[in-house]
Amino acid sequence: MGTEESNGFEPATGEGPPPSESAATRAATVRTAFEGLLQIRRLTGSGHPDPVAVPAPWERNRPIRAIALALERSGATPSAVDASGRRVSAGYRVSSGESPGSVRVEWIGPPGSGAAHGEEEALAGCASALRDLGWTVLLYRGPRRRRYLEVEPPSELSGGHGRPS
Repeated sequence: MGTEESNGFEPATGEGPPPSESAATRAATVRTAFEGLLQIRRLTGSGHPDPVAVPAPWERNRPIRAIALALERSGATPSAVDASGRRVSAGYRVSSGESPGSVRVEWIGPPGSGAAHGEEEALAGCASALRDLGWTVLLYRGPRRRRYLEVEPPSELSGGHGRPS
């Protein structure tokens, strides 16, 4: 990872601490990062009729970052952990998916948070936000019947490795 990425803006993946800046400051930073992402799409997607409607190569090479940015920009709440790694808030968590280039999105929280009860509606909102940005999103049930999303670029962009939507 380059210096800019390691020292600059990091979208919330649900594995970090709660935000340290004000909500307004964080929202402005996310908005600026997302506008940059859309500009990357415009500049690199000239072969597509609507370049803003599909993930750019930058996103496909950094899918966890791209998905986390898209979710944070949509207003979805990220989960968070404290310094000891204990989960302290309910929300989305973005991690590597089961297949190369895919991303898993879960709705999790600390024990007693009720995250499992809100996951269906919350994940539906996440799925909608990601589909609006051109990602292929599939809903699954995992252990203990907990739902999660598997997200990947559309099959025409992933060299045929993506699953149909």
